[in-house]
Amino acid sequence: MSGQSPQRSLAAVALIVSAAACFTVIDTIVKYLGTRYSVPLIVLARWGVPALLMIVFLGPKLGWGLLRTAKLRLHVARAGVLILATLSFFTALKFLPLAEATGLNYSTPTLVIVMAAWFLRERNTLSRWMFVIAGCVGILLIVRPGYAMLHVASLFALGAAALNATFQILTRRLAGENLIVMIFYPSVVGAVLMLLTIPFVDHDASYLTSDILLLVAIGGIGGLGHCLLVQAFRRATASAIAPFMYVQLILSTLAGWLTFDTFPDRWALTGIIVIAASAVILTWNENRRAAFSSDAGSTLDSQQSAMIFTVPGAGATAVEFTGDRSRHQSSILHLRVGESAEFHMSGGTRKTVLRTD
Repeated sequence: MSGQSPQRSLAAVALIVSAAACFTVIDTIVKYLGTRYSVPLIVLARWGVPALLMIVFLGPKLGWGLLRTAKLRLHVARAGVLILATLSFFTALKFLPLAEATGLNYSTPTLVIVMAAWFLRERNTLSRWMFVIAGCVGILLIVRPGYAMLHVASLFALGAAALNATFQILTRRLAGENLIVMIFYPSVVGAVLMLLTIPFVDHDASYLTSDILLLVAIGGIGGLGHCLLVQAFRRATASAIAPFMYVQLILSTLAGWLTFDTFPDRWALTGIIVIAASAVILTWNENRRAAFSSDAGSTLDSQQSAMIFTVPGAGATAVEFTGDRSRHQSSILHLRVGESAEFHMSGGTRKTVLRTD
């Protein structure tokens, strides 16, 4: 995390690990309640509580600003995809051990790389394709076709990963949108859709007080986890701290062992390690390439002076060269972390733009 104070770096790591712990707690509660309550009801709690909290605390100040956007259809489609992902993953949690379900769900980054190359025409390096192969190997080690783990629930977990990947691709299409709006739409759409399904699913009319508290906790802790995640990425670059999110695989393994007395066998455990290790190695390689490009750019003379420009993953809406809005903005925003591009400017000068996070 070069260029950042040690205190901010440690704070970012602590925040993202805390977010991973929140998501592990949610998954544990979902698995515990899944034996008695329908998945739609649990999903309603997951997204209904955050929606209610945002309306209560942000509604008086923002009003209709919570919903104001010029890309309504894309927001609704993105929200629908996330709700389907939640339904799929919570269904998988009912039947699969906690660690294995989480491990399969963490194949999302692998699918994002493939889908970005397919739908967004992004160019991938050899290291990224090797990561894809390693991710597929990890999935096969967990699922093992022909073994008992190849349960229909495994397909739900993989489906959730594919839907999460689609959600991330759609999120890229909403770059520059208000963050609060992007958070609110999935919550309110999820709450409305699940409320419509409740009359058609079986549920117990009498709920234990402890279960009601746990249902509320799913939404509250989920909202807290996302807040911690946002704060972490505000304090450090995504490429620097994203690997720490894989702490959730360790936490899920421990939670499954301590709460449900289940522990992955050696093949599943190896698959989980392969998925996490390949992601960490890829991130390290991306950071190394970015640092190398940055060092190379600093040696250019004034005619080819390097311009180091940080493009946040979802926030850049304009790019400027010496005070002028750049006609090259679209090209710059399509750069991946560590990639650079050279542009010919007026007057014969050349500028090199490097994406650093």
